[in-house]
Amino acid sequence: MPEPKTLGELKESGWKSRSVKEEIRENLIQHLKEKKQVFPGILGYDKTVIPQINHALLSRHDFILLGLRGQAKTRMLRNLPDFLDEYMPIVAGSDIHDDPYHPLSRYARELIEEKGDNTPISWVHKSERYAEKLATPDTTVADLIGDIDPIKAATRKLTLADEQVINFGLIPKTNRGIFAINELPDLQPRIQVALLNIMQERDIQIRGFNIRIPIDVLMVFSANPEDYTNRGNIITPLKDRIDSQIITHYPQTINTGLEITRNEAWMSRNGDVEVQLPDFMAEVIEHIAFEARDSEYIDQKSGVSTRLSITAMEQVISAAERRALMHGEKQTTVRISDLFYCVPALTGKLELVYEGEQEGAINVAKHLVGQAVETVFKKRFPDPQKKTKETEAPYKEVMNWFSGGNVVDLPDDLDEKTYQQRLESVTGLKKVAQDNLNPSKHHLPVAMDFVLEALHQQSILSKDDLDEHRSFKDMVGSMLGSIGDFDDDDFGREN
Repeated sequence: MPEPKTLGELKESGWKSRSVKEEIRENLIQHLKEKKQVFPGILGYDKTVIPQINHALLSRHDFILLGLRGQAKTRMLRNLPDFLDEYMPIVAGSDIHDDPYHPLSRYARELIEEKGDNTPISWVHKSERYAEKLATPDTTVADLIGDIDPIKAATRKLTLADEQVINFGLIPKTNRGIFAINELPDLQPRIQVALLNIMQERDIQIRGFNIRIPIDVLMVFSANPEDYTNRGNIITPLKDRIDSQIITHYPQTINTGLEITRNEAWMSRNGDVEVQLPDFMAEVIEHIAFEARDSEYIDQKSGVSTRLSITAMEQVISAAERRALMHGEKQTTVRISDLFYCVPALTGKLELVYEGEQEGAINVAKHLVGQAVETVFKKRFPDPQKKTKETEAPYKEVMNWFSGGNVVDLPDDLDEKTYQQRLESVTGLKKVAQDNLNPSKHHLPVAMDFVLEALHQQSILSKDDLDEHRSFKDMVGSMLGSIGDFDDDDFGREN
């Protein structure tokens, strides 16, 4: 903790006053010189968003992060205090973090006038110099700027004309700090007007008082671009006063998305069951979000949050964990059937267009899972749809097994031993999985299951999926069986 406890001691220490934007600029410069990581834990923005934020801070700009939901906008804003000094001196007891050298409030001015160099000083940690407000329609000017407090006036026996009856809002209380407003367009236009003076003249005005209080604050905002036209908009004079507009985005590569999901998802449960996740299965889960961002069933203007991949991962892990607990197993591996248990994590995060509403949220979610399986399969396996000797050969034994009338039943709750035995009964399936995925011993059954699901997604195998029970069979045999369900009398009646 810093040593000076009075104004006199502070002067002797050589401490110098500076604006919050200058303080942030100087500390950022030091970070860059020392090659320290800025915005730790934020992935995928190293070449895009983070340099732009650095430029805004070096320029001493207020800025807005503009992007769809789930793009780490709030997290980046909450990392900004890293660029503040560890501690900052204020006049002890000040509501608005008065600078001991340049006091603003009447309380601080009178205290310094009375005690001079003996004025008590307290120190504020950088974490206390950041505040944020979610812009809601009921937010008032009093919340942000301040208002007259008649109760304070009555308690202290002061008139309403006395400056001491002012009850400061959130922004003045963040004086010499950083103030963030999330979802800015949700703020009523008349409330946005109240910010104009802060953004340009750097002061606040409290109604009923002919005074101006110069506030030293870095103003930062976040917004969804669709909010400009849907829920509300940012008034033109305020947009003009925001110095920098920085566009955020979703992960641009699967590897970046995977890294984010692994960092954020609760995967290591430290429970009674160890759940293993093969790399190709993790890739499938991440591809669900990427497929959703290209899907014709989903409103792309609304976006598909990175939270979708995170919660889907957690649901899949939980499905495997539950199955193992039911069988008393200490170790298990995520299976294909577990993927479809992530549907509840998807449906609430997908804004469907008309065609999607017609299909239904659950069907769209299952369709995305199937597309993700097919995408990963095509990246790692020969394409069975291409009719060449090289592509057909790996699957020939498997297809011959099914064309012989064989069926493999895979209920979701199978124990590990039975699950492996049923998959190994499919001739040639193990070799296909080993040759293309090279899985470990524990992951081999899942790799085999993955091949069957992918062949179904490519309409090569038929799959019956009912009441947590999957079974795979030959596509042609299944079609012929369906025809056989009609007898001659049925056709005769139609004629």
